[in-house]
Amino acid sequence: MNILVTGSAGYIGSHTAKAFLKAGHTPIVYNNLSRGHADAVLNGTLVQGDLSDTVKLLATLTDRRIDAILHFAAFAYVGESMSQPCMYFENNTVNSYRQLEVATHDRVNKIVFSSACATYGDPVSPPINEQHPQIHVNPCGESKLMVEKLLRWYGECHGIDRVAALRHFNAAGCDPSTLLGERHDSETHLIPLVLRANLSSDARLPSSASTTPRPMAQSSATTPTSIAMKAAAPETPPNSSPTAVALS
Repeated sequence: MNILVTGSAGYIGSHTAKAFLKAGHTPIVYNNLSRGHADAVLNGTLVQGDLSDTVKLLATLTDRRIDAILHFAAFAYVGESMSQPCMYFENNTVNSYRQLEVATHDRVNKIVFSSACATYGDPVSPPINEQHPQIHVNPCGESKLMVEKLLRWYGECHGIDRVAALRHFNAAGCDPSTLLGERHDSETHLIPLVLRANLSSDARLPSSASTTPRPMAQSSATTPTSIAMKAAAPETPPNSSPTAVALS
């Protein structure tokens, strides 16, 4: 398959592109590089563009004969979403809507969306699973939950028959080759912060990571990658509602 991987110059997206290439597929990386890194595109062809540029996006889908879309291009900092909510709704929700419109026009009917466990909010009945109530408490979570709802209706109304939402958070780890890994301007993931604190002379976690422990485990970058591959595979049974997978 020819697969458009948006946001694949980032962390999980770059690992996913590598996994699909290894499986014999052709990943096309679509990224505006606002938070990604061109040198992380080691597996696939980079098309530098923004999801708001629907003309370029449609041309990419058509010219590359795209069979499936893996959508990782979104902002994911909860704290930042509280101070800049409009930026999150514009990039996460509105740009996802634009992408769905283009995908519908080009008849791409397999879409995997990188959602987040932020859609759940505070745990009600741990451990968190796919049936946990989605009571979001920040714009980051709400902006992604709105996309999940869009996926459901586009699936039902426009025949996008294979959709999946991966609700992961605090992903950690790197590719065994060590060529790919986490590279954030602001690190918020728990395990890297723990390791950084352990290696420093001041072995204390930042206050943002020293909150009351929650009954959640860390997910590795390979976990959402493997599930994305399964969801986009041709043999996956069609469905009109998004399949939600909690990777918490």
